[in-house]
Formats: sequence, C-alpha cells, structure tokens
Amino acid sequence: MQPRVFAILTALLLGVLGLGSVAVTDWSPAAATASRPAATGTAATGAQPAAVGPASATPTGDPAVWTRSTLRNKLMAEMDATDPGVALADLDKISKEKPYTVRFCHPIAHELGHAAVKRFNADFQKVISFPHETCAAGYLHGAVEEMLNASPQPETDLLKLCAPKNSGPCIHGVGHGTMFVVKQDVAKARDLCNKFPSDQNRIRCSEGLFMQLFGPDEEDEQAKANLPADKLAQDPLYPCKDQPALFQSACFFYAPTFFLSSHDYPNHPEVYAEALKWCLNGKASGGAVDCSRGVGSRTMKYNLDREDWAAEQCATAADGWQRKACAEGLVSYYTVNYTDGGAAGRLCAKITNKEMQGYCRSASGLSSSLD
Repeated sequence: MQPRVFAILTALLLGVLGLGSVAVTDWSPAAATASRPAATGTAATGAQPAAVGPASATPTGDPAVWTRSTLRNKLMAEMDATDPGVALADLDKISKEKPYTVRFCHPIAHELGHAAVKRFNADFQKVISFPHETCAAGYLHGAVEEMLNASPQPETDLLKLCAPKNSGPCIHGVGHGTMFVVKQDVAKARDLCNKFPSDQNRIRCSEGLFMQLFGPDEEDEQAKANLPADKLAQDPLYPCKDQPALFQSACFFYAPTFFLSSHDYPNHPEVYAEALKWCLNGKASGGAVDCSRGVGSRTMKYNLDREDWAAEQCATAADGWQRKACAEGLVSYYTVNYTDGGAAGRLCAKITNKEMQGYCRSASGLSSSLD
C-alpha cells in the first residue's frame, strides 16, 4: 500500500475512534466532593467537628455539617420569613439532633434576640412571648442586651425589664446587657448590677457580666474581651481576685471560657486538662474551686455529644476536690441545656468512671441558673 494511502486510512480510523470515545464518555461536571471533618468525639483523638468548606447537602438542602455561619444564616432567614418561634424551634431541633452545634447555638440565639427586638420595635413583651428556653435561654439574653443597649436610661430600665417575675435567666441577660451599655468596662457594669436590691439578683447579673467579658458572643469590636496581656501575665485569672466578694465566684467560674478559646480548644482537646491545672493559679485567692467548676461546665458545653469523654477530662485533675468541682460543672451545664427533671440522671448513667459517676450524682442538686 502506498504510504500516502496508508496515512489517509490511518487518520480516518483515528477519527472514528475519537468520535466513539466522545460518545461513550460522561462529560457532565463531577459533583463537588465535600471535605469531611474527622469522626466526631473519638476518645483516642478527641476530634471535634471542625469548620469545613461547602459540604454535600442533605435531601432538605441543609449542609451535612453545620458551622456557626451557615446555621445562623438559615435561622435568621427563617425568622425574617416567619417569626422567632419558628426559628427557635428549628434551632432546638438541630441542637438536639446534632449536639456539636451546642458550641455555637447560644450565641446564635443571642443574635435572634437582638433581631427580634428591632423587628418588634422594642416591644419586649412581644419579643419574649415566643418560647425561648432553647440553647440556655440565649434568645432571652440577646433580647435583654438589645433593650438595654438601646435604652436612654439603662440604669433604671434594667430593674423593669424582668419584673415582676425577675427570673434567673432574664437577670442573667441583664448582666450581658450591662457590658454592652458600658462597652466592656467591668467596674461600670458592676455598678449597674448593684442597682438590684437583693444579693441574689446581683449575683445573677454578675454571671451574665462575666460570661460576656470572657466569651463575647457578638461580632462587635466594642464587645471583645477587654483583657490586657500585661495584666494576664501578672495574674492568669485577672481580674477575678480584684472583684468584690459578691462578684468573685462568677468571675472565676467564667474565666476558663477565655482560656479555652485562646488555646484553640476545638483542635487541641488536651487543653481541657491543661485548664484544670491553670485554675490552680486561683488557689491563693480562693477561686480555684469555682474555676474548676467553670472548666467542667465549658467541657460539657463543647462536648455534649460525648459525655463520658468530658468526665474523663475532669478525672485528669490530681486532687479529688478538683475532680469533684469539675464534675459539678459538668452537671450544671447539662441540666441547663436539658431542662427536664431526668437530665442529671441520664448524664451520670453515661459516665463509666465510678469516682466521677459518684461526684456526678452528688452534684445533681446544683443551681440551674449558671449557663
């Protein structure tokens, strides 16, 4: 065969084969592969759900893994389209189905409360007419914050907002609000809490005050933790020992929030045990027990889907008094989040360490006002 004829036939054959390959190849775009976090809560690694990129959607259109922003945006859109009750019911459902979302459901509920006050033109009774116990009453806290922040007379209005019931969660919300009013000035916020006539309500107010100091929820530069590095270098639990006696307990209790967040607890599970050692800095000022309770509370809050693992972190403390205090913190948060009467019993039944289980049972009568 002539070379020229052979070349022409070869070219024709390759062309036919090429067309065939085009015909049988699937040229549709491949579905995006979602990056997956490590398996949640294995005792060996302490892995936690991490913030991820776009995740594959569920049949309902929701992401497979919630982040604070994706959940917040969904609920804000729901509230805009319906009312706060619908959004809060959905938040409650999601936080129970996927306990890792409890790490950020409280601040999201705060935002819903802020938005509701604006939507209903500061009609506080309308705002709180929706069921608002979910996520440790974060919606109520946010609503009170917004009411006080917008008030021309916060020093008198703070006494009216929660009246006549003056429930613990509402006054706790007032404490958050005092920090918004005074732009994170602890001494001035404390003066506002002291407007309450009873010590009980001053303490409740101080709980919100120090929770806001050590773990501000809102994306507000004026609400960031006002904790100077030089002061912390001199006193790791600053400013707790400098507070009046009535306010010290709440300060020490919430101080671990700042320690854990500043040590990247989602990616460093060993930091819970380190936080218990850090609390020993409060022994001289009498704050180590409250600080250890605070570590237990935050450990449970951030690990609601692995209760036994949380108890094991408390068990790392060298001394029995600290293990007991940490267990008290576990119970305090668990019973705030799950408000039914059997919550503490369910928690204790899931703890396999017998010593920690005993501490859990003895702590089941702790106040539910702490969140």
